[in-house]
Amino acid sequence: MKNFASQVRAARGLLNLTQQDLADLSRVSLRTIVQLERGDREPSPSIAQALKLSLEAAGIEFIPENGGGAGVRWRK
Repeated sequence: MKNFASQVRAARGLLNLTQQDLADLSRVSLRTIVQLERGDREPSPSIAQALKLSLEAAGIEFIPENGGGAGVRWRK
């Protein structure tokens, strides 16, 4: 899940969102987001899904590990 934490940080950067903004958008606690991004906590499947869906709804596309590395980008 380390890649996921990095993808969340990168997606926030693209969207110019603070951790609090993402917490409000996804309805995931700020504490959980901070712990996830620091690598202190693995997200449960439901939390990971809530974060991913919220970021996708805001225009982000998650790129899976495909030989070039996992990442995020703006969705077309």
